Amino acid sequence: MTSTVKATQRGEHRPDGGGSRDHAGSGSTDNWAQALADFLRARRERLNPGDLGLPARKHARRTPGLRREEVAELAGVSTDYIVRLEQGRGLRPSADVLEALTRALRLDTDERAYLFDLAQQRQPNAGKPNTVPAPALAMLVRDLSPLPAMLVNHRYDILAWNPEMAGLIVDFGALPPRQRNTMWLCLMDPALRDFYGERDRVIREGVADLRAAWAAHPDDPELADLVAEFTARSGEFAQAWARHDVKVHGRGQKPLRHPRVGPLVVNYEVLMPLQDPDQRIVIYRAADADSQDALDRLRADLE
Repeated sequence: MTSTVKATQRGEHRPDGGGSRDHAGSGSTDNWAQALADFLRARRERLNPGDLGLPARKHARRTPGLRREEVAELAGVSTDYIVRLEQGRGLRPSADVLEALTRALRLDTDERAYLFDLAQQRQPNAGKPNTVPAPALAMLVRDLSPLPAMLVNHRYDILAWNPEMAGLIVDFGALPPRQRNTMWLCLMDPALRDFYGERDRVIREGVADLRAAWAAHPDDPELADLVAEFTARSGEFAQAWARHDVKVHGRGQKPLRHPRVGPLVVNYEVLMPLQDPDQRIVIYRAADADSQDALDRLRADLE
């Protein structure tokens, strides 16, 4: 490094003790610091020293990834500071230190936002998240027919949907409000156990997205309760949550197994309105001719 600056010179300070929680959804400042520690350690251990141009060491590495002193060198902070961060000692890094860690650990955009959220360095959200569907967005979801579409919030609560999406997945209107959540349905509903052709991937990606929302909304008790419930009741969720992956997926593809029309593949697109950033419109489109035929048959059942 051309210029190494100790953390104490770059804004190292301790947390103010307010509004924190743990990585399972509720708790104290210590647990919040532990979530930061776990994330930093997980991201350090995934890096290959050779890919970063670091010199080879004479002694074999006992653990995967970078050593703490290597992260410290790359970030321009002291090794002791990295040790204290990874031990969850309640340090609250400054924005400058977080940027340095972002570069050192090669974090992507979503991981960087998550790191800043854990350190409580992002601007707080103005007011509570809106969990009531915006009328204009609910109308847009209906107008998107015949494409299956739904409106979800940052917790994956399903706020609005059109008949095509209900016909494809489940009659959302017949569900209790607590179960009207895409993550809950995927994890807990036996009828949807085999619905997703790549179930493990869908869960991993959903958890990575939910973790970003969890960090961005530290004062949302319902989200914290959901994370705690999923962790306690679903081994699949608990395993994915422990990976500390953070990624907001805006588009992709999902193979599905529908009980009436058989297998199909949909491409999905997620739109985030500027005026309601905590609400997202999810749109499905057929990925091929056979899948379009399957969607057409489902739509015919609605007429």
